[in-house]
Amino acid sequence: MKKGETQKRIEKLKDLINYHRYLYHVLNKEEISESALDSLKKELFDLEQNFPEFITPDSPTQRVGGKPIDAFKKIEHKEMMRSLNDAFSREDMDNWENRNKKLLNGEKIEYYCEPKLDGLAIELIYNKGILKTGATRGDGKIGEDVTQNIKTIEAIPLKLREEKDIIDDLKKERLPFINFDNIIVRGEAIITKKEFKKTNKEREKNGLPLYANPRNLAAGSLRQLDSKITSERNLDANVYDLVSDFGQKTHDEEHRILKVLGFKTNNKHNRLCKNMDEVFDFYAYWQKNREKLPYEIDGLVISINSNEVFNKLGVAGKAPRGAIALKFPLKQSTTIIEDIKIQVGRTGAMTPVAILKPVEINGVIVSRATLHNDKEIERLGLKIGDTVVVGRAGDVIPEVIKVFPELRTGKEKNFKMPVNCPSCETKLVKPENEIVWRCPNHNCFSRKMGWFKHFVSRSAFSIDGLGPKIIEKFIEEGLLSDPSDLFELKEGDILPLERFADKSAKKIVLNIQNRKEVSFSRFIYSLGIRNVGLKTSFDLALTFKSIEEIENASVEELESISDVGPIVAQSIFDWFRLKENKDFLRKLKERGVKYFIEKREGKLLGKKFVITGTLEKMSRDVAKENIILLGGEVSDSISKNIDYLVFGVNPGSKYEKAIKLGIKTLKEEDFLKIIS
Repeated sequence: MKKGETQKRIEKLKDLINYHRYLYHVLNKEEISESALDSLKKELFDLEQNFPEFITPDSPTQRVGGKPIDAFKKIEHKEMMRSLNDAFSREDMDNWENRNKKLLNGEKIEYYCEPKLDGLAIELIYNKGILKTGATRGDGKIGEDVTQNIKTIEAIPLKLREEKDIIDDLKKERLPFINFDNIIVRGEAIITKKEFKKTNKEREKNGLPLYANPRNLAAGSLRQLDSKITSERNLDANVYDLVSDFGQKTHDEEHRILKVLGFKTNNKHNRLCKNMDEVFDFYAYWQKNREKLPYEIDGLVISINSNEVFNKLGVAGKAPRGAIALKFPLKQSTTIIEDIKIQVGRTGAMTPVAILKPVEINGVIVSRATLHNDKEIERLGLKIGDTVVVGRAGDVIPEVIKVFPELRTGKEKNFKMPVNCPSCETKLVKPENEIVWRCPNHNCFSRKMGWFKHFVSRSAFSIDGLGPKIIEKFIEEGLLSDPSDLFELKEGDILPLERFADKSAKKIVLNIQNRKEVSFSRFIYSLGIRNVGLKTSFDLALTFKSIEEIENASVEELESISDVGPIVAQSIFDWFRLKENKDFLRKLKERGVKYFIEKREGKLLGKKFVITGTLEKMSRDVAKENIILLGGEVSDSISKNIDYLVFGVNPGSKYEKAIKLGIKTLKEEDFLKIIS
């Protein structure tokens, strides 16, 4: 990006971030997720680090929050309530550490690490042990006086412990003496997951909009003009910073002093780390175990433990150099749409796919996102070149959530859905009552490739050694017109082709012949009937005794099957009415392809499963098939009726919901023991 373009990008990012921060801090509203806003802030911070000449005092990186709400009395903080810069990776943390080490000339660094509570920052002032003032952060310098609301939080002491008891405990702990005339501490007002769920349940009952997350609820509750409403929310609080200087030498000491004073702290969940490797061990622990906490956290706060070293490093802009927020992997992030391409499916469906500037979301690098159809592009108001919010939860295909037209440069281009199929040039059609454009040409090369890949996949005929490039070569050479032709292939057909030696040709033919007989459910699934997945294939296989029975079934008979609705029933009925499909079934039979009827029985009978995340030992489709063959059922969504959640790497929101509902979770190795 050129220098002039960078400056324009910085200005537009500043305007956009300020707008969303104003919505949240002043109006208690949220249009985009915190992780999406963090991504915008990170981009701005990185650009300003590379071009420091463009840093201005009004930049969001140089301030903490929005303007205070007019309805509350303004209060000036004795010391600035600073925000923290964000880090999302080991690389970010190593860069932060190296910058500090340069300034410290190799001085030894220890880190105090604590879970980053997801609530609203507060400051508490005590005079002679009595709570005098409770305030929000506001813009960092000027906050709002919310003392009456603070008093409703039982976790916050209205009076500190008796002076004599405190002095005795300080001596025992060998901690500095405290001056009780004026004590200033800071912490976080939060709401537990339990209370969050309770409040939203009540709002749903009364027809009110639900809060998006506990942080929003905590912020909204603390800003209520009527303290009675705040008291009903049962807010919690955690104190983590001693602002008053009593000679404490480390951040660890501060936490111990706060506990002696009688404040609720998170000390049992914090850790002192000697180096960055220990920091990331601690980070990995909480990333895995965060759901065990009764409240939400969105990462860790990493602080240099020595107060002397911390103060020596000073401030960069409005954030201290000695502390940083190490966030958990984002479920949403911002990036740029570099292009939009059309993907042709095996049923002829045209799916627009966004080609993204690669971005890390939830620990995975993402470069593509589905746009579903042209109506979705129209709804989003999306153009090629736009900056967007992209979301990814666990194993779900990434999708574009929001567009930022404010960041446009004028170079963006409109997307126009093609009139003809990009593969075969056939004019596209849109069937009545559908929103998806389709290629009607059954001989379309892309459709045919999709069909073949589906037919030989693990959940269908599971034929090894037939990758996309080999299938494409066989089609181009005229060896295959539909998947039934696979079962007539001979070694002599393959050997003349370039790069196919005697052994490889023999192995391909052998693999195909060994898969001439499959289970009835696999056979049904392999046909590629629209809207018919693994579960529906198995249900059909249990209901009917042959493919001829399914062919002769009426729409009403099909619809009577559990979980088969009118759309799926009609789709099955229509598939068997087409002459080319009847011919395909006939050819499979003539070429010796058979199926056997499986019975729904086994040790998983009556048990319902959901699978989420990336499994390492098998594909998710194979895992689903194993469950079904052992009598179990597989669902795509979490509910209280689910017995088990099987999870792999990056399980996402389904795992979080399962924990909340008390559903038993199984690691992949535990699942393998069950099905073995």
